[in-house]
Amino acid sequence: MDRTKVIAYDLGTGGIKASLFSREGEILASVFIPYATYFTEKDGQEQAPDDWWNAVVVSTRRLLENSGTSAGEIVSLAISGHSLGCVPIGKDGVLLRKSTPIWSDRRAEKEAGEFFSRIDYSDWYMRTGNGFPPACYTVFKLMWYKQHEPDMFSSVGKVVGTKDYCNYRLTGRFCTDYSYASGSGVFDLQGWKYEPRYMEAAGLPAGIFPEILPSDAVVGPLTSEAAEATGLRRDTLVIAGGVDNSCMALGARGFSSGEVYTSLGSSAWVALVADRPVLDFARKPYVFAHVMKGLYTSATCIFSAGSSFRWIRDTFCQDLLDRERETGEDAYVRMNGLAARSVPGSRGVVFNPSLAGGSMLEPSPSICGGFAGLRLGHTRSDIIHAAMEGIALNLKVALDLLDSYVPIDRDMLIVGGGAKSPFWMQMFSDIYGLPVIKTNIDQEAASLGAAALALKGAGLWSDYGPIARLHRTECRYEPTEERTRYYQREGLPRFLQLTRLLGKF
Repeated sequence: MDRTKVIAYDLGTGGIKASLFSREGEILASVFIPYATYFTEKDGQEQAPDDWWNAVVVSTRRLLENSGTSAGEIVSLAISGHSLGCVPIGKDGVLLRKSTPIWSDRRAEKEAGEFFSRIDYSDWYMRTGNGFPPACYTVFKLMWYKQHEPDMFSSVGKVVGTKDYCNYRLTGRFCTDYSYASGSGVFDLQGWKYEPRYMEAAGLPAGIFPEILPSDAVVGPLTSEAAEATGLRRDTLVIAGGVDNSCMALGARGFSSGEVYTSLGSSAWVALVADRPVLDFARKPYVFAHVMKGLYTSATCIFSAGSSFRWIRDTFCQDLLDRERETGEDAYVRMNGLAARSVPGSRGVVFNPSLAGGSMLEPSPSICGGFAGLRLGHTRSDIIHAAMEGIALNLKVALDLLDSYVPIDRDMLIVGGGAKSPFWMQMFSDIYGLPVIKTNIDQEAASLGAAALALKGAGLWSDYGPIARLHRTECRYEPTEERTRYYQREGLPRFLQLTRLLGKF
């Protein structure tokens, strides 16, 4: 039997998607398994690492069963994992905390402040590219462990990230890759290594972070326990994998300098792949090492894009949700039809989508979202249209920041759930002032990136060139000159004015 299939796992915030890929990189089947996020006091957001592992086990078995694939056909696997994980493993190899902070957890603000009393913040940012609010990064979560849970911390042997915990359960080996390590808060982007000075300033032992491998390196074969749990063969190769941002960049055709894409999901970002990081201390784009050594993924994000639009649906369109339950007609499709009844500028209504707080792109991390310009004559159509505009305009601000460093004058690939809406994609094209394209890959970019690592790591691919051929353009949207001019002269300035006002609350 030819062993030419691979499994790619997209370990996201809401759950894991396991996908079966052919040697050619075509997706054959997928399975999704959700898991919970636990909210604690003081901005804590946690998940249980064993929930990730159980989701890997269940999704693998279900994927094999549903697709009729035998374990003997699987040569390798790789995981794309959500970033900034902080999973403490004891010196005896045992998980020390039932649930651990995820990327959005900000409890360590005090610890970050202590660190920056010893290390210059601008020096740290310009060396690490870590442009999220600092408390999100792993090093500060570790400092929080040390301060608040000293007994547990004294037992720590290694601290690993999300996908690296799963790789440990699969192989018994502690390691990470360059892309995931670059979100640790102690990674030197230019040197592609941990920075000892930052470890010392944080009061951390030198060996607490795992060894770093290339993203397409072989971590090892499965342990006998992992093989029995997943139903895979013992000699299935586990490839190191990468952080979700960089896997998605690879899957979105970003395997050479100058490629750009927009990811439009619950959160959203504009990302640029280049041979140098985009660093700006005033506006702080965040940078991850790419899964291909020598490249970087620089991005600016908004924390609440699709989640803000979902709030609009749940708050203003309950009747559409009821109809969806009765007839199966997608509420979002109906919302698009309602939005189309409005006009550019939403008849004066402006919306800022910062319902989950602000990224470093915003004037304040505590910024709230909001509407402005509402009058009695406005309709639900205007509200929905303004929400779509606000999300697109917020991402236009992100695009302009990257464009100021590396001019972006090429087609903009948009991936993620929002790309399903032709109306919204035309709006993005008008607001960006760029051609926008949607391809067949759509929501599979991170999975494709992980699959490409698995295929190359197993020796089935010699490079990542096949990714470009896998993307087939389904829709292309050209900017409308009149609308682009309106958004540049009036729409964007009004959005920025609202943003400044909300940043003062």
